[in-house]
Amino acid sequence: MTESQIYLGIGLIFALGVGCQVVAGRLRLPAIVLLLPVGFVAGTITQTVNARTFLGSAFTPMVTLGIAVILFDGGLELEFAQLEGHNHRVVRRLLYWGIPLTWAGAGLLAWALLGLSTKAAVMLGAIVIVSGPTVVGPLLQMARPGRRLTGILGWESTTIDPIGAIIGVLVFTGLQSGGDRVHLGHAAAAFGADIGVGLLGGAVGAAALWFLLGRVKLSGILATEVTLAAVVAAAGFCNAIRADTGLLAAITMGVALANLPGVERPQDRPFFATIVQLVVAVLFITISASVTPSQLRGVLGPTLVLVVGLIVVVRPVVALTATVRTDLTWPERTYVAMMDPRGIVAASTAATFGPALAAVGIGGAQKLVPATFVVIVGTVTFYGLTAVPAARRLGLTAEEPAPAGPAPDGPDPDGPAPTSPEWPDDPAAAARPDRLAGGPAEPESPGSGDARGAGPP
Repeated sequence: MTESQIYLGIGLIFALGVGCQVVAGRLRLPAIVLLLPVGFVAGTITQTVNARTFLGSAFTPMVTLGIAVILFDGGLELEFAQLEGHNHRVVRRLLYWGIPLTWAGAGLLAWALLGLSTKAAVMLGAIVIVSGPTVVGPLLQMARPGRRLTGILGWESTTIDPIGAIIGVLVFTGLQSGGDRVHLGHAAAAFGADIGVGLLGGAVGAAALWFLLGRVKLSGILATEVTLAAVVAAAGFCNAIRADTGLLAAITMGVALANLPGVERPQDRPFFATIVQLVVAVLFITISASVTPSQLRGVLGPTLVLVVGLIVVVRPVVALTATVRTDLTWPERTYVAMMDPRGIVAASTAATFGPALAAVGIGGAQKLVPATFVVIVGTVTFYGLTAVPAARRLGLTAEEPAPAGPAPDGPDPDGPAPTSPEWPDDPAAAARPDRLAGGPAEPESPGSGDARGAGPP
């Protein structure tokens, strides 16, 4: 690829990505609904929008570090106070039980519908475990289903991404090695090592930020630069030791910064929001551009049936298992069952592992990228169109009208804290995931802080 083509490709990627976000914001839709089809169409016209063609081996590390920044920003909104009462039990079950149930259900459906080999089906099941704050956050911001559900679904979507990515790496490593059997003890030890490296890296990074922001009292632009550098450094060091553990380190740093006493969150949050939105736009345009029409032949129809199975069967089973014998009302349980879109981590995982598994002869591995593409488009489109009306029909939406918000940069960080949340009209703020778990301050459902009941762990 020539230098002129690279310049053209970079310009198109940014123009198409930001353009989709502007249009989606005006239409009150998640930007990903437009980013994926636009990237796909652009990729059929010119491969200059496929960043992998000119970044080469640097593409995957840059994607991973970009996602780390996204997860850190999402972690900044995860406060432990949101997990009071039965909320903690629900989030824990959504991870402990939701991950294996989703993995098994998606894998079985993929094996039966797409004709994948067992190995490829296991890989696809692992890929679609994840959800993601870049999709769930804007949907919750638009639907406003209440502080309780916003917290529960925000915690699930953000924490499941690094766990799912690590599981994907372990599955990929096992399949690529060519072994027909997976040694469960070795796999468990590897998973534990990955979790340990991610948590340790996140703890070290959080300690550094605690010292620099809480003791040295850095502020303003310098504090923002230090925060971003610490996230990238921690994620990079962890990934250099064990693949994708940097994602867990990033979210650990975000959660720690949100909950440690004496440490203020970065004042320049619009800067992080801008970085997150640009990363999302660039990644989705380039990843969807790598999918060709020929790859979708024979995959589109069966994968749409797979999407229906995930929405109608798998997610409701996960939600029922997670909320049984808790004080969530039936409307709240129903809404949990109606929110599980896939996002950027699923796309990047498929784009990274699919071609590599196809190269070593895993049957059906060439279908992983287009199938994941269809799953993302299908789930985001369905949940994006139903999130708001479902919240209204279930009686979960705040009754008061949304006030007109401030300028895109939000309230003055040095001024008084707002007494009620703002809901901006501009598309950039409407799609910002930094409102992931804030939600409108409205009364929780009865019994939300009650610790009654002794359900399964």
